[in-house]
Amino acid sequence: MKTGFFAGSFSPFTNGHLHVVKTASKFLDKVIIGIGINQNKLPRFDNNDMKVAIEKTLVKENLTNVEVIIYNTLSVDAAMKCGANVLIRGLRNSMDYEYEEKLALINEDFSGLDTFYIRAGSLGNISSSLIMELLEHGKDASKYLPEDVWNLVKEKFNQE
Repeated sequence: MKTGFFAGSFSPFTNGHLHVVKTASKFLDKVIIGIGINQNKLPRFDNNDMKVAIEKTLVKENLTNVEVIIYNTLSVDAAMKCGANVLIRGLRNSMDYEYEEKLALINEDFSGLDTFYIRAGSLGNISSSLIMELLEHGKDASKYLPEDVWNLVKEKFNQE
């Protein structure tokens, strides 16, 4: 069974992330979305709430071979614990590639796991940070987020 591990803070989980998951799910038997807990960052949203919102999105998208976990270890360790054969990373631009390639080399050294890169395509301009900036300035970011994630996010920002 070919299993991929897609790690991130997903704060929030965007349509760009969803695109990566949908693409990966076509090529792998199983995809695990790992919501990582970064001790150096305060989470923007409760990880359990985000997990539920992502799971609702997966059901609506009929992505039956995808599951969501929360972990607080190194991503590569969580991936190996889950039995992943590959790591999945989304690429928006060349700057992402430079950063991701450095991580991939270290992860491969520690685990032997290869990294699959999936282009964000037309969603390459979307980042969680950009969405947060839009929200902090009162802008509607609903078109960049899956519906159930938007429902979670708009509560925090009192948006309709």
